[in-house]
Amino acid sequence: MRESKSALVCVPVCERRARDFTQAIARAAEVADIIELRLDCLEVTQLDGFVRELGALLYARPRPFILTLRPAEQGGSRAIGLRERILFRLNNHFYFDGQRQHADYEDVEIDLALLYAQRESEGWTGYCDWSRAICSYHDFVGVPSDLEEIYQRMAMTPAHVLKIAVLADDVTDCLPVFALLERARREGRKMIAIAMGTAGIMTRVLAPSRGAFLTYAALDEAYQTARGQITATELRDLYRVHRINERTQITGLVGSPIAHSLSPQMHNRAFDARGVDAVYIPFEVRDVKEFMRRMVHPRTREFDWNLRGLSVTAPHKEGVNEFLDWIEPAAQEIGAVNTIVIENNALYGYNTDASAFLAPLEKAVGSLKSVRAALVGTGGAARAALWALRRVRAHITVFARDGERAQYLAREFGVNFAPLENARFSGFDIVINATPLGSRGPNENETPARFEQLRGAQLAYDLVYNPPLTRFLNEARSAGCGILNGLPMLVAQAAAQYELWTSEAAPLDEMQWTALACLEKQL
Repeated sequence: MRESKSALVCVPVCERRARDFTQAIARAAEVADIIELRLDCLEVTQLDGFVRELGALLYARPRPFILTLRPAEQGGSRAIGLRERILFRLNNHFYFDGQRQHADYEDVEIDLALLYAQRESEGWTGYCDWSRAICSYHDFVGVPSDLEEIYQRMAMTPAHVLKIAVLADDVTDCLPVFALLERARREGRKMIAIAMGTAGIMTRVLAPSRGAFLTYAALDEAYQTARGQITATELRDLYRVHRINERTQITGLVGSPIAHSLSPQMHNRAFDARGVDAVYIPFEVRDVKEFMRRMVHPRTREFDWNLRGLSVTAPHKEGVNEFLDWIEPAAQEIGAVNTIVIENNALYGYNTDASAFLAPLEKAVGSLKSVRAALVGTGGAARAALWALRRVRAHITVFARDGERAQYLAREFGVNFAPLENARFSGFDIVINATPLGSRGPNENETPARFEQLRGAQLAYDLVYNPPLTRFLNEARSAGCGILNGLPMLVAQAAAQYELWTSEAAPLDEMQWTALACLEKQL
């Protein structure tokens, strides 16, 4: 598929020392369409010396440059105030070999842009070259209620580009950002619209295909200049931002938290391997009801996008059910959906977890008939595992910290239950962790059972896959148990989702290789 250069990726270069900029610019040029020079990142004592070298840098620039000198309240330096910004723009002219050099664009914060516009209306000149100006506004706390009014104030200036960046807490916070982008398109204004944070990743990936002037990406994982920035390499090669257009099918992961997930890597590689015009995006969803109503269901959504399907993970595998128009019988019995297909203005729910859970377990131990299984957890993954184990006639006991919930689940499926506190698993063949405990992130050092509890069990199966060796598995290995992690299940359920969305066989080897490579990279 041909790449569209209408999608521009901007990589900020933010260094404390002037001498480090040259190398960083060279690195950024390898992956960026535009490079932003963040002068406000420099130590105060370095700024004057760097400015004297800017003429040579501008003359030799390998990509278009944006110059930025931002104050603290807009994400920049505490040493940069209004006076310093005005003087910088009035007093500094950049020369090389006797010729004046200009940056392609200059980021001018909203307060300064409005001041310049007012002065010019009073007859003053020379404050701003509006043909190069990006009038910008940043909110690092949330999405302000007066976002439309802020846009209107910015639009009063003759700036070449308007830029609004706000912090998203939930993916639905992206809706007003996309609404402003659509408004700018109707009004013929060039605009950059970004929702920062993990919940705003979809704006970084999709905004260019919806008319955004550019999108921002980090030089590498250690070089983020804003929350939620993904790397330029990921944006270009994994999400294929230059190929996304209005016909591209959108799929993604619904959950919270989702930063640790390998699903975007697996599905995007699969789409690319098969030449499918689709992209898979992580959606940080706290309020699943609002997300399903405002962004997903064709009859109620406020966002016009080519949404094809969704993966659903914790804690929403049960919460999405009420919004579905049809649920497959197995998923109805399980009571949890992990896959949604959007077709003919309706939502169809499936569960690919159950069969994916069973396959690696049967490969490891053979027949599961009459096997004594301890299942820890009561969420959507636990329900799928419980349903699958019952189908193969295993003897199951549900354990959970919440005894009342475990009791309810056990009664629903007709199995035994027991409290997790002080549990001993010596009488069980298999102990299964179906909780998120141990997942990469805040719960990484937690485990539902310690080695002294696991002594005597034959196999410990952790549905967590990232990290590949969780504390639960370490404890189990210390207790002499065999261990099995959740990666085979992850790949199998993802392959089944791919087939539901595309009606084609999934590139299973490609997906498994990608997941393994990502995990090895994180070690």
